[in-house]
Amino acid sequence: MAILHVNPNRMELSRLKNRLVVAKRGHKLLKDKQDALIKAFLERAREGKALREELEGELAECYGSFLLARAQSLPAMLEQALMISGARCDLHVAAENVMSVMVPSYTVEQGGSAVNYGFATSTGSLDVALERFAALIPRLIALAAKEKAISLMAEEIEKTRRRVNALEHVLIPSFEETIRYITMKLDEQERSTLSRLMKVKDIVRSH
Repeated sequence: MAILHVNPNRMELSRLKNRLVVAKRGHKLLKDKQDALIKAFLERAREGKALREELEGELAECYGSFLLARAQSLPAMLEQALMISGARCDLHVAAENVMSVMVPSYTVEQGGSAVNYGFATSTGSLDVALERFAALIPRLIALAAKEKAISLMAEEIEKTRRRVNALEHVLIPSFEETIRYITMKLDEQERSTLSRLMKVKDIVRSH
């Protein structure tokens, strides 16, 4: 492990020991944060996977109803029926703090009616398809929020992992190695000084 370029003196030794304590404390906090983030990420990922699978099945049914409506209607009539929608969808965006990650939170308010055409020229299967699509909108938006949160949390986990690894495998070992090096140098200096003092003392005694 590389030794930091510092002067081997007691002041530098004391400073490095303090930095080592801070680095170890920071490593522990980041490690705890990483573990908590992974736990929250896995929980949201399981929820998102279950919701996606559920919605994919319901969307397949909606598309089936719409294909049936298209088969039972003339293209011009279907286009005219779908030209103007009476439905309204208001989306309110907020943010939620999950382990220092700001994840989106969406609230949907729906108004009006998806069925905004004359019943004489349309089929019942079209009504069913549009009502099913309208009912799925809030859950589709909830799924989008979950998957965005999962993506943001995955990015934060990766950033935290890199910081933990940098502290664990680079910075902390460098501090420890440099502290050992300075301690060894100071011990050598102390032994050298003691040896000189003893030699001076012997010279003084001999005179």
